[in-house]
Amino acid sequence: MAVSQRDFAEQVVRWLTDAGYTALWAGGCVRDLLIGREPKDYDVATNARPEQVREVFGKKRTLSVGESFGVIVVLGPGSAGQVEVATFRTDGCYVDGRRPETVVFSSPEEDAQRRDFTINGMFYDPLQKKVMDFVGGEHDLAAGVLRAIGDPRARMEEDKLRTLRAVRFAATFDFTLDAATANAVLSMADQISVVSAERIAQELRRMLVDQHRQRAIELCRDVGLLLQILPELESVVADEDRWSQLVKSLRLLIEPTFALALAVLLAAAIEDQSSAADPGRDVAAANLAAKVGRRLKLSNHEIDDAGWLLKHRHSLDDASGLPLSPLKRVLAQRLAADLIALIRVRSLAKDQPPNDALFCDEYLRTTDRDVLDPPPLISGDDLIKAGFQPGPQFKDVLDQVRDAQLELKIATPAEALQMATKLIADTQE
Repeated sequence: MAVSQRDFAEQVVRWLTDAGYTALWAGGCVRDLLIGREPKDYDVATNARPEQVREVFGKKRTLSVGESFGVIVVLGPGSAGQVEVATFRTDGCYVDGRRPETVVFSSPEEDAQRRDFTINGMFYDPLQKKVMDFVGGEHDLAAGVLRAIGDPRARMEEDKLRTLRAVRFAATFDFTLDAATANAVLSMADQISVVSAERIAQELRRMLVDQHRQRAIELCRDVGLLLQILPELESVVADEDRWSQLVKSLRLLIEPTFALALAVLLAAAIEDQSSAADPGRDVAAANLAAKVGRRLKLSNHEIDDAGWLLKHRHSLDDASGLPLSPLKRVLAQRLAADLIALIRVRSLAKDQPPNDALFCDEYLRTTDRDVLDPPPLISGDDLIKAGFQPGPQFKDVLDQVRDAQLELKIATPAEALQMATKLIADTQE
């Protein structure tokens, strides 16, 4: 029978307890259990030293991923995954705005004081079914308040990413951000630049795919973090109407990918900056995604997806009046559903009927894939076999043949070759 991660995490506590040590579930898993969420993972805190943890579970079942900080990973069977076991500790000075120079192993009470927010600072004994709360986390959880443990500024100074995490937690749980904590974030917002781009991007990902993404972005603006992370939004923040439309767009998204949510943000930043007749408009939009993506060190996949969505954000304008070839070419793409979602929320945010999105949804629903994106009737190899010399004209000819196929003007390889032959002859006259 498969062992769940929760069962395995309870076993870890039991084994450490049976060996004579104190062991408790710690941090986010306790918070999630108390609000009725299934934790994504379980962390254990103990008074056993790292070497003692490895003695209890054996060297083959443990990984020393952060032994100098008291952290050992215990490997579970199969689907149980792994559990991080950390020795109770207090932290020394944080010289790099991320991690302490030294740690001193300590007690549960002292360990709780080093953690970031009260709702993340509780412990739970799964054997005794008992919460241990030394920081007021249960009270704040019930009151819906996100509060730093102890001195908020001191907590933020230890790890500058906590400024952004404060926003994410408050938004994700739909909590009020404690005034003292918010003021500490506001006073230190410009120091987020010392945090690595990868860590900032990870927080941004989590915020934008969450259902409370619009509140996260509003909080980021309120505490001064938004323009530190995305200065491209400066003109949007300064314009009440554009800001309102952006927030509404984010709220209307339904389970978006990160790339789609990012495209919604950046689409607001380039709104009305160039006319529809500007041939460089769509390329500039894709370049913006690349610029932001490189700065935040996003994956190439994320950059490409956000860039494609921005580049094509106007490709389905007046969709019902488009010729079949450009319509099919766009709707056949992998990100067509995301593009339609982008168009839909932007229309609704402007209080305009989402006619283009509705038309495209219906077209996709009623059009077979073989009609939407049929296999090409001919290729360059077919032209060569027909005796034509390869050259730069091949691509243009094949594109025109493909358009004719999508427009249902030709339907057989013979018709396609006949059309290609005429097109090539016309270029040689």
